[in-house]
Amino acid sequence: MASELDTSSLGDALVILGAAGIVIPTFARFKINPVIGFILVGIIAGPFGLGHFATNHDVAWLQHVTIQDPEAIAPFADFGVVLLLFAIGLELSIGRLVAMRRMVFGIGAAEMLGTAAIIGGLLIAFDWPTKSAAALGLALAMSSTAIVLPISGTKSAVGRAALAMLLFEDVALVPMLFFFGTVGGADVEGLTRVAVTGVLLIGAMMLLGRIVLPPLFAQAARTKSPEVFLAISLLTVILAASATSAVGLSPILGALVAGLLIAETEYHSEVEVMTAPFRGLGLGVFLITIGMQIDLGALWGDWHLLLGALAGVLLVKAIVTGLLLRIAGARRGVAAETGVLMASPSETTLIVLGAAGAAGVLARDTVAFWSAVTAIGLSVTPFLASLGRHAARRVEREAMTENPDESAAGRTVIFGFGRVGRMVADMLVEHDRPYLAIDSDIDSASRARKAGYSVLYGDVARGELTERLDLDKAAALVMTMDDPVLTARLTRKLRTQYPGLPIIARARDSEHAGRLYKAGVTDAVPEALEASLQLSEAVLVDIGVAMGPVIASIHEKRSELRARIMEEGELAVEPSLGRRRLGDEA
Repeated sequence: MASELDTSSLGDALVILGAAGIVIPTFARFKINPVIGFILVGIIAGPFGLGHFATNHDVAWLQHVTIQDPEAIAPFADFGVVLLLFAIGLELSIGRLVAMRRMVFGIGAAEMLGTAAIIGGLLIAFDWPTKSAAALGLALAMSSTAIVLPISGTKSAVGRAALAMLLFEDVALVPMLFFFGTVGGADVEGLTRVAVTGVLLIGAMMLLGRIVLPPLFAQAARTKSPEVFLAISLLTVILAASATSAVGLSPILGALVAGLLIAETEYHSEVEVMTAPFRGLGLGVFLITIGMQIDLGALWGDWHLLLGALAGVLLVKAIVTGLLLRIAGARRGVAAETGVLMASPSETTLIVLGAAGAAGVLARDTVAFWSAVTAIGLSVTPFLASLGRHAARRVEREAMTENPDESAAGRTVIFGFGRVGRMVADMLVEHDRPYLAIDSDIDSASRARKAGYSVLYGDVARGELTERLDLDKAAALVMTMDDPVLTARLTRKLRTQYPGLPIIARARDSEHAGRLYKAGVTDAVPEALEASLQLSEAVLVDIGVAMGPVIASIHEKRSELRARIMEEGELAVEPSLGRRRLGDEA
């Protein structure tokens, strides 16, 4: 019997490790989130996939590619989620969490409770009992920490907004579970006792961790043994999770506290690197268990109800989340992307559904139906992430192309906002001159606006955009794009429309500069020529030549070379300045 059990366990481990070794590289190659792959593995290798044929049709060889004991891998899945929360804690710090308190207990609370109220209210309208509607509303209001944060990260505006809401949901999970116990017949005193005990425990953990962890990790670092360092890291998270679990709190809360404590030490980066493989594998096991719960055959008959229920949940959550973020002052793109990304239910939804079912608040068939909806929602979360990014780009384009003609008089217009365009903008700001930059990369334009630059999204190849820029009122036009054909084409067109507009263009080399002069630019600046002049200036200064004569000679050489380029472009030149006269035709 023991031998059979060991063989079965080894077979399950082989399927899981094989999935990790095959799924992640394969899906990464096609730029598909591996979350989908792990869920598909669970569907195929689970009891409703190949496991059904192995059991009911006595196909022996299928036992080697199926998970024969789903319950045996559940603890590993739970441990993966615990490690994920631990990693989230590592990326935070006590100071950062305190700084986020308004987002966590403001937007986070409003998002979860508002979504739950709307979903619960709709269910009550369809004659659901109040307790059942409240339970299901709270369960479906939660979003997936395990999937959302690996997709969004915690550094971007979307990631920070998602993290704040997810943190509130994780904290709210504990009183929610006790709420279902209370409405199911448990006494209210239990909730109060656990709440008080939990607060005291977390306070003790914070105090003890600050005293014990730094010297403990320092000693581990002195051993120069990765195994010791890893062992202490895992021991810390397991002890913290066990402690919170022992007093009735969620183990993921303990893992989060452990991460927060280590984040305050100088060893947090090393701990994060050490535990990353375990976190990734544990999360993969969790996703496999989600897939194993999906019975495609049984769901086929109710597919229209399942998809309708899922669509309703996604729509309510996306709208509520997006509106709340807009009210809080988030950009339209951030609100749209976060709302869509957070729209699917969560792995903790399954936990809450189970607790509500055990308390008798939800019927067994109701729990099964909404568990299937949740599993499908988790499966489509990566697609929602892509849809959210698309929605964000679309609304940002609309927002960033509004009113480009504001304060048009006397400003310099910059086409392209890469490193060259940004340097030009910095120098204009240095000399207190107004400017407006246009860039065709929505992400680059968004980052620049966030950094304080005056940048709009737009494609300057489109004539309608350049017509809205009031270039007849501009002080100058600077073209920094690394596209020789587009630069020359725009120059010819704009020189005809605005004969008096100074046009300064970036050129790759002298030959390209000559073509641009012929097209109609006022000045063309070859990158290769300028690099040579700067190098010559540095050499002359370093060998002892006075700065004044060096600068004068560099300016003289620049004018000489510019005049030569313009002559090669068959343009009239003012010898003293080396500039094309604006009255001359291109």
